[in-house]
Amino acid sequence: MTEELTEKQVIPCNIAVIGNGPAGMLAALALSRRVDKVVLVGPCNHGQETRTTALMMPAIALLRDLHLWEELQAQAAPLRIMRIIDGTKRLIRSPCVEFRAAEIGESAFGYNIPNQALNAALAKAVKQCPRILPVEVLAEHYNLHENYAETVIAGGQKIRAQLIIAADGRNSQARQAANITVSRWAYPQTALTLIFHHELPHNAVSTEFHTEEGPFTQVPLIGKRSALIWTVRPEQARFLLSLGRQALSDKIGSKMGFILGKTEVETMPEAWPMGGMTARQFAARRVALIGETAHLFPPIGAQGLNLTIRDIIDIGRAVGSNTADSGAANVLAAYNRHRRPDVAFRTGFVHGLNRALLSDFLPVQLVRSSGLELLRRHALLRNLFMREGMAPGAGLKKLLPPFLQ
Repeated sequence: MTEELTEKQVIPCNIAVIGNGPAGMLAALALSRRVDKVVLVGPCNHGQETRTTALMMPAIALLRDLHLWEELQAQAAPLRIMRIIDGTKRLIRSPCVEFRAAEIGESAFGYNIPNQALNAALAKAVKQCPRILPVEVLAEHYNLHENYAETVIAGGQKIRAQLIIAADGRNSQARQAANITVSRWAYPQTALTLIFHHELPHNAVSTEFHTEEGPFTQVPLIGKRSALIWTVRPEQARFLLSLGRQALSDKIGSKMGFILGKTEVETMPEAWPMGGMTARQFAARRVALIGETAHLFPPIGAQGLNLTIRDIIDIGRAVGSNTADSGAANVLAAYNRHRRPDVAFRTGFVHGLNRALLSDFLPVQLVRSSGLELLRRHALLRNLFMREGMAPGAGLKKLLPPFLQ
């Protein structure tokens, strides 16, 4: 869809999505199936990107539904086994635990996709969608009213919508305009991300080493390549960033116990300070929050974009319940009600696991070790854990008799 914007013009639409990243583009595509017109606001800054995203099967289902998966599948590596290895030198160490997708009747838990490929596929789909109008400028401010919400962009043009989807990141202006406050916290850690080659095949196995500084996680890519998320103390991050390519490659191989043979760094590491954030509510004043506007996690357990996709699915259902007004009070209330428990549980899980890894307190180490041993020994618990990791409620639902499901 293309329209010439003239000065002071008011552009009417059902929904305005603020933020042109993967969360915003996915939201625009999904919601364009629910309403007649979506305006996607924000510069298209999808430059060179070396990171990858592990998407679980419910997220892959959305990509299929949006006709994106056929284009992405050839570049996506399946995650069939997830392995946890205790790499600490503590007195109490956890057992090695393997989670196999085949145990729960799945061919894979999900797929690891290069962000560059994902962004390109999303941008192409947005341009081809007749119900989406991309406006590639920054939003300057917002006028929120009882019956509509306006986004004012550069030049003074206004986008008048029933609902604003705030996908403009952790420092969201749209969230501030809706008077939604957040809780923030920092971790004494930095996450390093890179891609590396390895001598031996990964066989679709993702291995997470638990260390005293945080997780060291290898995630398969196509071929004999993997992504790495390496969580360390800030001073260790500075040291690792100072290493040359060969020294860093050797360090990675040694850290993994050479389970994939000799390693060679493909992309030099990028550093990301670690912290967390959750909004105190997820919708108010005709503004609904998704993605990092609503919640921010450390890179543990593949939560980030998977949780965002559940945001998008839930706001889509809420909008679908009121075809007359996408931003009505009952729509926002339904979205708040559905997102609160999921985000709270994932926040608590990731925060607790990360703190447990950092803690030298023996009882905490004992609890972590005992929990992993229970998962290793008991298939029922392991299956419940795997299903809940893929989709909230899926594990508990499977335990119910068919007539209660």
